[in-house]
Amino acid sequence: MRKQDIVDEIYQQTGLPKKDIQLVVNLFLDTVKKAFFRGERVELRGFGVFEVKQRKSRVGRNPKTKEVIKIPARKVVTFKPSKLVKGLKEGE
Repeated sequence: MRKQDIVDEIYQQTGLPKKDIQLVVNLFLDTVKKAFFRGERVELRGFGVFEVKQRKSRVGRNPKTKEVIKIPARKVVTFKPSKLVKGLKEGE
């Protein structure tokens, strides 16, 4: 599902102008992105929790050449779904 698909789905359910829906979706995503840059946790009750975690540097291997390479430390965003999302069945 793409961002435009989300806008279309909300439009179908509400009938609000697509331009306004697109603005709200973009503002929401920008707000979440800024929280990630600040290292904050984003909790959406009933959906899940997004967190920024630090991965340590490690040694990896190029599978083609078997050459050993160093993979630098970096920050990654992780997602832990809520119990409601984990328990979803197809069609819900």
